[in-house]
Amino acid sequence: MKKLCLAISFLLLALAGYSQGFRNPVLPGFHADPSVCRAGDDFYLVNSTFQYYPGVPVFHSKDLIHWEQVGACLTRESQVRIEGMNEQTGIYAPTIRYHEGRFYMVTTVFPSRKHFYVYTDNPNGEWSDPIYIDFCVGSCDPTLYFEDGRCYFLWKEGDIKICEIDVNTGRQLGEIHHLGTGLGGRYPEGPHIYKKDGYYYLLLAEGGTEHGHHVNILRSKSLFGPYESNPANPILSHFNMKMQNSPIQGLGHADLVQGTDGSWWMICLGYRTHGYLQHVMGRETFLAPVVWEEGGWPVVNNDGTLQLDMQCQTLPQVPMPLELSKDEFVGDKLSLYWSHLNMPQKDNYSLTARKGWLRLKTSTITLDEVGNPTFIGHRQSEPNFMATTKVDVSGLKNGGVAGITAYAAHHNHYDVQVAVRDGKRYLQAKIRIGEMEHIEKEIPLNESVVYLRITADPQFYHLYYSTDGAQFTHLARMDYRYLSTETIGGFCGVHLGIFAHTLSSVISHADFDWTEFRFSANNK
Repeated sequence: MKKLCLAISFLLLALAGYSQGFRNPVLPGFHADPSVCRAGDDFYLVNSTFQYYPGVPVFHSKDLIHWEQVGACLTRESQVRIEGMNEQTGIYAPTIRYHEGRFYMVTTVFPSRKHFYVYTDNPNGEWSDPIYIDFCVGSCDPTLYFEDGRCYFLWKEGDIKICEIDVNTGRQLGEIHHLGTGLGGRYPEGPHIYKKDGYYYLLLAEGGTEHGHHVNILRSKSLFGPYESNPANPILSHFNMKMQNSPIQGLGHADLVQGTDGSWWMICLGYRTHGYLQHVMGRETFLAPVVWEEGGWPVVNNDGTLQLDMQCQTLPQVPMPLELSKDEFVGDKLSLYWSHLNMPQKDNYSLTARKGWLRLKTSTITLDEVGNPTFIGHRQSEPNFMATTKVDVSGLKNGGVAGITAYAAHHNHYDVQVAVRDGKRYLQAKIRIGEMEHIEKEIPLNESVVYLRITADPQFYHLYYSTDGAQFTHLARMDYRYLSTETIGGFCGVHLGIFAHTLSSVISHADFDWTEFRFSANNK
């Protein structure tokens, strides 16, 4: 009887693992243009990074729901130089594919519009130097398709194009075939090809990466077409009356992957809005189940829409290690979730100059400029958060500035900072909106160690400081919309970061003891 009860318990647990549901987005915050592949029992996912570095983070999962960042594809100057990039340029729309034991990541760098790919046998480690596609320059959204020992390069350049390449060199092997422009929506992009039941399926997004974004699918008996449209297109869209009040908008740029149990899934981008259809966290990574019957068309989540709380059968869920909310800078490397703006000046960052602290040397490039200021940022992943840092500013000299920021772009960010002027320290709440730079409040600071904090709710960002880490004084607040994509443009969400720069030629430093992030999914 005990053995029978134990067997029933295991069966119930197994069934529960397949029916738990999950919460979208599966990668919250700025995780745009997702692409996914499967290698055995493992799934790997990559995202666009634009002006941020390292380029193209790599995530690992066992269930498509829980993800852990295990590295990045572009970590060396020999692979890419991201210089002079802003929130509209840099590394665009990567695709990851797995073929015969090797992983490939193909992408485009703007504004040069050069396509290249890197590869590795270990996605947790270093990736190769780039192999450039030199027979075409222009547009974006490349992908690779493997079949019968051949590799095909697929990209968007006005219409969707494809040709065979030598995967070892990137050299063009066959003629370029034109697959059309989709169904007539603006900016057809993100093409991917899959073969199933004797058909080649062409997945692509249309409508632009705003509210009208959606996903269409076509198919053909021949790789080179002609492709016929699914009568039920679009297969994924919130640009309709039913979903007009959903907080999830802009769904598109999707990729399909088959689960370990034969089920099908779609990864796509979207964004969560608040207020009047505005978003500050960038485009995020969402997940949906797909029913794809033999010889038929894929159906996404029954009706082509998504929800925040997804009630559906899942793969057996395997939680991944949680990201540490507090970075105490005790290791010899920065945590993987930190990003730089453009290529960092490496000697401006030190984890060894003062044990247990991160020393940031002031840069002559400020947050108000396009370039590589001394800065590390963490993606804002929920509308409600509290970001706090403890900083020792005794090393700052005249002209030196150090602090914490909610950074959307060089022309739009909110900062709590310490500035040194005429040998005296001042605590400042700074607001930068477009061409306007405003110090909302300035307070003389006698202490050398100070706690700086930014919090947010769905309406405002709030700026605080403390001298004891217990009692915080409110300095300023500013509307969230001036950091939103709809207001300022670009493709990147808000980063919460720490920084140091100088307004003079005098180079100095600030030491950060720790930085802590607390995010809440409660939108009320």
